[in-house]
Amino acid sequence: ARIGDRGVRGVAPLPRQLAAARRGAAIGGSPPYRGSLLPLGAERRSGGPGGRPPGLTRYFRVVSLLVLWDVDHTLLDAGGAGIQLIRRAFSEMFGRDFPRTPALAGRTDRAIALEVLTRSGVPDPQTQLPAFQQLVAGLAPQLGGLVRESGRALPGATEALTALAALADGRGGPDRDGWAAPLVQSVLTGNMQATALVKLAALDLDRYLDLRVGAYGDAHEIRADLVPLAQARAVAAYGGDFAGRATVLIGDTPLDVEAARLSGARSVGVATGGFTMAELSAAGADAVLPDLADTARVLAAIAGWPADTLPSGDR
Repeated sequence: ARIGDRGVRGVAPLPRQLAAARRGAAIGGSPPYRGSLLPLGAERRSGGPGGRPPGLTRYFRVVSLLVLWDVDHTLLDAGGAGIQLIRRAFSEMFGRDFPRTPALAGRTDRAIALEVLTRSGVPDPQTQLPAFQQLVAGLAPQLGGLVRESGRALPGATEALTALAALADGRGGPDRDGWAAPLVQSVLTGNMQATALVKLAALDLDRYLDLRVGAYGDAHEIRADLVPLAQARAVAAYGGDFAGRATVLIGDTPLDVEAARLSGARSVGVATGGFTMAELSAAGADAVLPDLADTARVLAAIAGWPADTLPSGDR
């Protein structure tokens, strides 16, 4: 993909230092490592004021990379619609409300539902869980109106998804040197698949993501167990190698960070939920952002570029 001074596919222009890519990276030949964005070609420009190194190139080779976004409080705020749906399903199935809302942040819907059933005294909750999840999934289309009315895409989410999608144009196909290098973005979310799809579609965020290869919270109770599931789906759909640090998780909770750490992936913490940048950093995030508002910094964090890649005025 090419990023020019006018931006990509209608996105607001990105800083020139992003187009210049990573200083000192090798140009030409095979990519020295997977899981990052590297310059491609040999177009150079003269150095700018202040003795900055010359720009390397305005082209990028997209190396195998699987980007997995969390949904709630990372890409969007659903206005509490998700827990409303669980309450509605519980009431419909058991004729009563559950006593109190369990902890939600970073947990999978499967774990949340199991806790709700257990604490509500439902006999043999593991046996009841599949029917309960099926009922929630059946009610999920009702979320669309609620999310459109009370939810919102978080600042910078649309721009970040669009910019990354532009870099991923032609993913799965060979680059000009004949080297296949897929860049895939999808979701790794605690939401059940049915609820995740409705939330994202309601706010027009689904068009940037390949949701076939996502991993969803109805599959496992432990978030980290979702990572290999998404990686296997991406390999089946695109080829490539998304193992280890060729996968990046982006989320707003320490459980997102933990899922990446336990699976050997990289993580980008975004302090748009209930946790601070300091807390996400302490959890072990490879990079931490206050939000997604600065598209250039979001892409740099995803790519794993060091902080000094950007001039000091843009940090």
